[in-house]
Amino acid sequence: MPAPRLGISPNAELVLSMITKRQQRPQRRKAEPGQSDTAALVQRMDRGLSIQHPHTGASTLRVIPLGGVEEVGENMTIFEYENDILIVDMGFAFPDENMPGVDYIIPDTKYLQENKHKIRGVVITHGHLDHIGAVPYILPKIGDPPVFTMPLTAAFVERRLEEFHLLGRSQIHRLDIDQVLNLGTFSLRFFRLNHNIPDSMGLSIRTPAGHIIYATDWKFDHTPVDNKPSEFHKIATYGGEGVTLLMSDSTNAEVPGYSLSEKDLGETIDRVFRDAQGRIVFATFSTLINRIQQVFNSATKYDRKVVVTGRSIVASVEIAFSLGILKIPPKLIIRAEAARRLPDNKVVILSTGSQGEESASLARMARGEHKTITIKAGDTVVISASPIPGNEAAVGSVMNNMTRLGARVIYNKNLDIHSSGHAKQEDLKMMISLVKPKYFMPIHGEHHMLVAHAELAHNLGVPDANIFILDNGDAVVLREGTAKKMEHVIKTGLVFIDGLGVGDVGEVVLRDRKVMAEDGMFVVIMQIDRKTGKLANQPDIISRGFVYMKESEDLLREVKHEVRKVVETKSNKPQEPNWAYIRSRVRDQIGEFLFQRTERRPLILPVIIEV
Repeated sequence: MPAPRLGISPNAELVLSMITKRQQRPQRRKAEPGQSDTAALVQRMDRGLSIQHPHTGASTLRVIPLGGVEEVGENMTIFEYENDILIVDMGFAFPDENMPGVDYIIPDTKYLQENKHKIRGVVITHGHLDHIGAVPYILPKIGDPPVFTMPLTAAFVERRLEEFHLLGRSQIHRLDIDQVLNLGTFSLRFFRLNHNIPDSMGLSIRTPAGHIIYATDWKFDHTPVDNKPSEFHKIATYGGEGVTLLMSDSTNAEVPGYSLSEKDLGETIDRVFRDAQGRIVFATFSTLINRIQQVFNSATKYDRKVVVTGRSIVASVEIAFSLGILKIPPKLIIRAEAARRLPDNKVVILSTGSQGEESASLARMARGEHKTITIKAGDTVVISASPIPGNEAAVGSVMNNMTRLGARVIYNKNLDIHSSGHAKQEDLKMMISLVKPKYFMPIHGEHHMLVAHAELAHNLGVPDANIFILDNGDAVVLREGTAKKMEHVIKTGLVFIDGLGVGDVGEVVLRDRKVMAEDGMFVVIMQIDRKTGKLANQPDIISRGFVYMKESEDLLREVKHEVRKVVETKSNKPQEPNWAYIRSRVRDQIGEFLFQRTERRPLILPVIIEV
């Protein structure tokens, strides 16, 4: 298939032409004297990172997303060939406003639990929670398979497992970006991609059924903070080998242009530090290591000391610094107590809470509940993150409280203080043109984002019949270089995390929570004589969130009368009272009665006490 170039901007075309002048066929590594090519390849691998499994002739490969193609988050994809399963990422998603009380959402892994004997390993692309957050919930259920990832991501995964007292159950292998990893029939190579966290990578997955390029959460940044740009030469080389299927990030597929470079964002942060007269409170995601480095750089330049507050961001700084990824000058970080002795224009507070989380440091400062930091007039509060859908109200509440306390708040709408880690349209088109896939599958995004990305691929010459937009549980099936879509291959659903409960909150519980939140709860307690089937006393009524009982005596008196009519109806046999039937009738008839009187439907809870 010729390289599709239609629709690429002149700048992208120039870069593309420079890259594709490289040799398109991969160079064969020169073997040591007396070594075969195979032996030379094995020499490149770390010991213990090759898990082989026998396979037979031409079979099908199934590519099945368990999450991440109907939402932003919950990323998890399985690749299944005969008796081998490869898993890529294990992320969670945040709940929306229709999921009261839910902490996180993780993929449904029932299929993997039933086929855990086939799993050869888990590969994690980078360390954000929408790609590693579900690890402690899922790994134990699928047999604790080995995990393979880059050093920083490995450290974040280990920290996550340690929080759940699971560290040591699964082997965590640290990869080198240039190594080859064999897991059963899957041969994996890796290429660096820019994101807003170091050690992000894409995958080249070779199988007997075809060659797949997997690229999620990426952008092309020619001036990244860590000075390690995306490996264009590898992407072009893999494209020259022939790619059956490209799977690529769709988060910003509707946004024209190129992604903002981290260098440009660094200049904006630098201006904020230069102009601020008082303290700076800088809130961001705890895993945005590149952003954190920029804060440290500007603090050093303007002679400010940094207070780091928030358990997750403290842990992230410690991990990244221990690996040499964060560069922190000596004595730059100080305690909050020491910061009180410095002038305000010499202090930066690096904090969690950019999403308005109630328990995060920023929200506690905004409410005046932080143990050591109090917001005051003259402070500059920077929120360097885009709100995740559903978090807008919480972020707005934090900003309102901050401004009431006299602080100046800087966020995306009044200054471009956040750089997305996801490619925009021009970068997405360049990726497609470098890889030159036969088939294309947009991933990582809501359905409208996937459709927008599919349109870009169409404009670049990929036939519509070769573009697959999937739902969770659908599959792209590859066989001998051809592909087709199959729907509903695996039954999937939402698994809710609520406190320590995993999956014990379902749709019925959520429905009840929504009813209680909207119309309240109405409890009817009935003491019923077992012999006669009649009420022994007047029913007791408890109302929560429905009516104020002291002001609704007439309504409650009518309800008690209706309850007596339902319980003592002739259709109920006194000698053999059917308690389930009575509860059901009370629920239905009292619910209808209350709706007629109030046009509200509270959650009715009938309680029977036998006497």
